[in-house]
Amino acid sequence: MAFTATHQPCDKCGSSDALSTNDDGSTHCFSCDDHVGGGDRGVNKQTTTPTPRDYVQGEPEAIARRGLTEDTCRKWGYWLGNHNGQPCQIANYKTRDGKTCGQKIRYANKQFAIKGELIGLYGQHLWRDGGRRVVVTEGEIDALSTSQAMDNKWPVVSVPNGAGAAKKFVAQAIDWLDRYEQVVFCFDMDDVGRKGAAECAALLTPGKAYIAELPLKDPNDMLVAGRAKELVGCLFDAREYRPDGIVNGQELWDVIADKEHSKSIPYPYSGLNELTLGMRQGELVTVCAGSGIGKSLFCREIAHHILGLDEKVGYIALEESVRRTALGIMGIHINKPIHLEEDDTSEEVLRPAFEETVGNGNFYTYDHFGSMDSDNLLSKIKYLIKGYDCKWIFLDHLSIVVSGIQGDDERRLIDNTMTKLRSLVEETGCGMVLVSHLKRVDSGHEEGGRVSLHHLRGSQAIAQLSDIVIGLERNQQSETVSNETRVRVLKNRFSGQTGHCDTLHYDNGTGRYSPDVFKPNDETNNPF
Repeated sequence: MAFTATHQPCDKCGSSDALSTNDDGSTHCFSCDDHVGGGDRGVNKQTTTPTPRDYVQGEPEAIARRGLTEDTCRKWGYWLGNHNGQPCQIANYKTRDGKTCGQKIRYANKQFAIKGELIGLYGQHLWRDGGRRVVVTEGEIDALSTSQAMDNKWPVVSVPNGAGAAKKFVAQAIDWLDRYEQVVFCFDMDDVGRKGAAECAALLTPGKAYIAELPLKDPNDMLVAGRAKELVGCLFDAREYRPDGIVNGQELWDVIADKEHSKSIPYPYSGLNELTLGMRQGELVTVCAGSGIGKSLFCREIAHHILGLDEKVGYIALEESVRRTALGIMGIHINKPIHLEEDDTSEEVLRPAFEETVGNGNFYTYDHFGSMDSDNLLSKIKYLIKGYDCKWIFLDHLSIVVSGIQGDDERRLIDNTMTKLRSLVEETGCGMVLVSHLKRVDSGHEEGGRVSLHHLRGSQAIAQLSDIVIGLERNQQSETVSNETRVRVLKNRFSGQTGHCDTLHYDNGTGRYSPDVFKPNDETNNPF
């Protein structure tokens, strides 16, 4: 069997050049050890146990272009030879008693062949069982390079088939590796290498595994570049492996010292600011109210205010067109409900309002009307944040994402969506304002009834995963105060202060909310 194509990308592990195709159509990836077709293996491998005379013969010689000395190659049993009329490099795999059990043969064109069986980690037979530190690389040449950089005196081994399949071989050798105080994984500085190193490190006893970071791609690149001492320094400076999310308190100073992380910007309403101490990136704020109370206007007022602070805003309104959203924010700017009186508004007024708000380069929206699946929605939001650097995201509203779904399915979907939104806020550090409806079974919200956390539609995930929950209350049926909206902070993870904080008056002439004079938590000002 011979190779017909090499250096192909592997769809399974993501390697860009580790896949080879044989003349029988089978394939083998030398990174993840995946084999497809052609029987047992897609690699040119001798399936019967070879006798000593079956092994390819060679001699240890210096490999100048790799920076490897003859002494290093001799210690490791890494030979130069000839096989099937082609010059090749031969990595001899040996058992613990020093007997050859297999060979990995590398040709000049980077094709490979295997004789026998590659048992254990390459070079494992060279070192005693246990000690202070052992280094694990993802290739034989890297193992030799690392060993040479350390004068061939300190334990180094390699997995046989690259980072993609490393986990399997490390698992097989786990008892031997666990006898060392530290196991340093020094894989290639690419995505496959980093992933493989983390997967292998997770197999070891907690606190034992370390992962090295190199300024170049791999140890051999370091050796060839004359940076052997720097390579050794990187191995000794390797960081202890910890699963994602676990942080040593000693590493938190930069986070603590980052004043931007806790920087607040004000809401447009003084009472709300007094209780919440403003808005912060990395927070999820939920606005809730009954139907027709004015949640969308409330959000547009806040978005317009943020735009005035020269901050970038991403605004997704799933129940209205982008035109309605734009006109709403422009109308706030000129104190006029443009969407109601567009014909009476001249271009001389509209154009400056446009250029100073939604057209100032800091406003982005998504042209979509109606329900959409949560994953699609999340991808759009993430693009607004990472693609356009939007620091503030408005989503109006959550309920339409799960529209048409009833009962337990609705609650489950709300749970999942809220978890994803919360994770997105944590991942990106954006500030998010989310609109949520109230339960239909609760009466009185359209007549000014007090809003509580348990009124939130769906599940407790909305309240649990929000940093701030703001409720709006208005008696639409009142003949005297139908234009008065009370703002109540229902949850406040930042300062802990909650309660009635503002009373907003809706002006039919301007189409805007304006705050009445009100002292937070002064329930004597309750008009309902």
